[in-house]
Amino acid sequence: MCKNPLVQEKILQEIRDVTSSHERTTDVNGFVQSINEEALDQMQYLHAALSETLRLYPPVPVDMRCAENDDILADGHRVKRGDNVYYLAYAMGRMTYVWGQDAEEFKPERWLKDGGFQPESPFKFISFHAGPRICLGKDFAYRQMKTVSMVLLHFFRFKMADEKSNVRYKRMLTLHIEGGLHLHAIPRTST
Repeated sequence: MCKNPLVQEKILQEIRDVTSSHERTTDVNGFVQSINEEALDQMQYLHAALSETLRLYPPVPVDMRCAENDDILADGHRVKRGDNVYYLAYAMGRMTYVWGQDAEEFKPERWLKDGGFQPESPFKFISFHAGPRICLGKDFAYRQMKTVSMVLLHFFRFKMADEKSNVRYKRMLTLHIEGGLHLHAIPRTST
């Protein structure tokens, strides 16, 4: 969202609309108390932006499953009991035949229909897995991400510390940024 200041501003406007707050609010505790279940449910654009972020930058970029029995995959490939099957969530989130020609673009609007969040099949958007192994904490994770995002974006505007820097990722089990992500947090109450 740092490289997308318009996304930050759209989310900020949604926050203000949902919480009836304004830029000059300095009471963090009071603002946090205004974030209730109803407010979280109304944050449709924020939900879309978070989903778009997870599509492009899944926390677990490569995952594996072990076949319990012999099986045949949808494409006809045979899998024997004990075989490991890997899938690349990071690559899948960028596949044009899955997400369209703009697959590599950060575009929260792809998740909205008539202003409301429209979820994709968990077999297409696999950040939380799918089927019997779907993440039980998915809804809780979204609530936590929304709450933290609402507080941070209400009180701060974020920009990259070095706009020309190239963000690089470490190859690990979970997605890490090489050298960290250096940001400037500018208080919104400042001019």
